[in-house]
Amino acid sequence: MDVVQDFLEGSLLIAMPTMSDPRFQKSVIYLCAHSAQGALGIVVNKTLDNITFVELLTQLDIRSELELSPRPVHFGGPVETTRGFVLHSLDYASDDATLKVSSEIGLTATLGILKAIAAGAGPEQSLLALGYAGWAPGQLESEIQDNGWLHCGCDPDIVFGPHQETKWERALMSLGIDPFTLSSTAGHA
Repeated sequence: MDVVQDFLEGSLLIAMPTMSDPRFQKSVIYLCAHSAQGALGIVVNKTLDNITFVELLTQLDIRSELELSPRPVHFGGPVETTRGFVLHSLDYASDDATLKVSSEIGLTATLGILKAIAAGAGPEQSLLALGYAGWAPGQLESEIQDNGWLHCGCDPDIVFGPHQETKWERALMSLGIDPFTLSSTAGHA
């Protein structure tokens, strides 16, 4: 008998209140890759306090003639925290460097996209993150089964929108769940 595997690439993961890892408490993660080999995602609702986008461009010696609007740099996850990733709308795509995750969102991890954003030629919507969340084969499925995560379809307004502090609640509400009714006690029926 063949087992059909449902992969969640292009979906949002929502941390349950029982999430014990403080790095992921109340996290919303956009899943960029999910297969039998594991999973990779970017946390979309936690920002870094120690660096801004403009400061990051300065560190990378990327200059801009434009007055760039303030934008946060996100904590993408605990893996490779010095490596940058840009989730973005697909009005920008580098043929050799952009992973097209869905029909709406891509992931690019090159300096080229940062230079394009600094020059005003980047994607209409983007989120810059340092680091990513990663799972070994079967690990994410096990965590979902153990009530660590919920998942739902992706809403680009949640991924790219402002108000980081409400993304977790909005993601839960997109499933019809009132965040205030969730218990921090796990169980199985």
